Parts: sequence; C-alpha cells; structure tokens
Amino acid sequence: MGIVVQKYGGSSVADATGIKRVAQRIVNTRKAGHDVVVVVSAMGDTTDDLRDLAEQVTPLPPPRELDMLLTAGERISMALVAMAISQLGYKARSFTGSQAGVITDSAHGKAKIIDITPGRIEAALADGAIAIVAGFQGVSQDTKDVTTLGRGASDTTAVALAASLGADVCEIYSDVDGVFTADPRIVPAARKLAQVSTEEMLEMAASGAKILHLRCVEYARRYNMPIHVRSSFSEKEGTWVIPDRRAGEVEMEQAIIAGVAHDRSEAKITVVGVPDKVGEAARIFEALSATEVNLDMVVQNVSAAATGLTDISFTLPRSDGQTAMGALARIQDEVGYDKLLYDDQIGKVSLIGAGMRSHPGITAKFFASLAAAGVNIEMISTSEIRISVIVDEAQVDDAVRATHTAFDLDSTEVEAVVYGGTGR
Repeated sequence: MGIVVQKYGGSSVADATGIKRVAQRIVNTRKAGHDVVVVVSAMGDTTDDLRDLAEQVTPLPPPRELDMLLTAGERISMALVAMAISQLGYKARSFTGSQAGVITDSAHGKAKIIDITPGRIEAALADGAIAIVAGFQGVSQDTKDVTTLGRGASDTTAVALAASLGADVCEIYSDVDGVFTADPRIVPAARKLAQVSTEEMLEMAASGAKILHLRCVEYARRYNMPIHVRSSFSEKEGTWVIPDRRAGEVEMEQAIIAGVAHDRSEAKITVVGVPDKVGEAARIFEALSATEVNLDMVVQNVSAAATGLTDISFTLPRSDGQTAMGALARIQDEVGYDKLLYDDQIGKVSLIGAGMRSHPGITAKFFASLAAAGVNIEMISTSEIRISVIVDEAQVDDAVRATHTAFDLDSTEVEAVVYGGTGR
C-alpha cells in the first residue's frame, strides 16, 4: 500500500487519553498495510500558554527566542505519541521539523517552506517505523535557526511532507467531522460537505474558515494532493478536498454555493484626501509593502471633481494595524493626504462557490439577504467564485445566518459536533 500522512490537531492530543486514542488510530492505519507519517500539533492550548508566559517575561520577546520556545510544544506531543505507539507494540521515531528536513526562509514567526529533504523520514519508513514529525516548525536555510510557520501551520507541514514523500493522501484530523457550510457555532444547521474543490477551499480559508490553513491548501493544489478532513474522535467519513478538475474532464453538476465564511481578525484603514494623480497610490502601497503587511480588500473612491482628492480604504490583519498606521504616518508629507482613519470593529462575510460562474443573480440574492437582515455593507470585493463584504463586527453573526438560510444551505438535522471544543 502507499504512504499516508496524518496530521492531528491540538485538541486531538490534548491529554494522555487523547494521545492513546490517536496512537491506536495510527497503528490501525499501519495494520492496514500503509506506511504512516504523522504530523502533530502542540497539546491543547500549549502554544497559547507558552506565548503568554513569554509576554509575562517581556512585552517584546525576541522573535528568534520566541520560536525556540514555541516549538517546544510540538516536540512534547511528538515524543508522547511515539511512546504511545511503542506501547502498542509498533516501532515509532519522532523528529523535529529540522530533523524531518523542513527547510524554511528566516522570517521568524511566519516562515515559509523553501524545500523538504525527508531523507530521515524515508529511512525510518524503510526500517518499518512510523515517523512522527513536529508540525509548525522548520530550520532556516540561511541562519540554521529554528523557525515557526505561523498559527495553524501544522496543516502546511503535513501537506508539504505528503507532497515530498509522494503520499497517496494527507489526512487532517481535528475535533470536527469535516468542512461545513458555515461555522456551526454560529449556524447550528450547517451541513457537512462530502467534497469541496481546492479552488473553493482556498477561498474559504482565505475568507476566515479556520478548518484548514491557507498555505496548506495552496500546497495541495500545487502538488495535486487530496486532503481528507475528518475527526479523530469518530470514525465518520469526513470531507474530501479534491484537486480541481482538469480541462477535458467531464464536467459534473456543481453545487452553486459551497459555504459561507467569516473573519473577525481584520481592521480597516482609510487614507482620506489623497491627491488624485499618478503615483500616489503606488507610494502608499509601497510603504505598506516595505513593512510586509498583507492587504486584503482595497477600494478607491471616485475623485471629487471640485477638490481633485480621493479616499483609499483597505483591510488588513488587526495585528498589523499599528505597523501600517505608523508606515503611512511617515509618508504623510510626501503624499500630501489629509488624515488616516482606523476601524478595528469590522468583520468580513464571504459567499463561496464554484457554481457562481454559471448562475446569474447570486450577487443580488446575497445583498438582498443582508438587507433583509438589516446588515449594512461597508466594502465589497469579488473573485470569480467569491463575494466578500465588510460589515460591522456586531452584525457578522446575523449576516452569516441570513446568507446561509437564503441560499438553502441549512440542514434539517444537526450534523456538526465539536468533540474537543476548539474546532481544530
């Protein structure tokens, strides 16, 4: 049989009982004849606890040392899972990210994988062992320092390993049974999707759905790697995230809407009174680019004829808000804008579905459902298969529920169970 890569989230390995349950599932996969590589997250809230501890010591922990601290959580998990597998009579070897050959750039806290050289993993498999890898971490190609890949990036570690090893499938285990049409904490009637395309899953992850890390889905799409999202607390079939159909293949009937995603982690900045002349917008966004701030939605108003001035609004992660405001303040005299407005009480609601391409009227129905719920729209952004709006943060839940109902996504029975309480 082929190689199966399995990733277990923090809620799945939160305590000794969970670790034993995970070990039994891993051994069962090995008994079925597969070579097994496992990626583990830190136990429960360990990463948050370590981060809080660091901030008690210093309000600004050095990024290199913070990475050294945070990677300890996954190393604890990998050793304990390996011990539990050994207790069941099977050989297991644990590896840190650097030992597993995860090579990254040197951006501490948000490193990107450059390459994977899984020689030690392959040697362990050849020796009949189950390989356990610490997720979320690697080693810098330049400095040789330990790096972390960002929150939720154990998913990325797993898919990248699966691609480098030529695995048959990457299984992502959490404490929910799969990918749902909306967050079941907001919409109890959300339905589990049997399958979703990587294209749709990319948009859902980018729009705030927490079930899969965005870069993990990007890897899956690039390397044609199927992902099976399922729960480690049940034996139910999960959701298959499948590579997009290739040109020439038979087009099957596509569901119009895959789901409704939301994100409460963004803020909005408006640059007021920008002179409407060539190059001013470029200066603004070059200043933001220099600080490595990721922008999401961007809207420029029509210039006022009387003044020749315009407003530019954009959204970005709240965690980058003060960095962006500082960068813009430094170029105020150069650009000549009037003032900056900052709003961190916003939320993004997105409607996603590949079927939008061939079904007119989706936008009108979406906006009508928001209007009927009394939700005011502040910004709009679209792609070929997504419509996103910025609304007041207090109206996010109402917007998600109204949209979910308007597009007939509600299930007649409660399907969503969050076994561990975190959804990861």
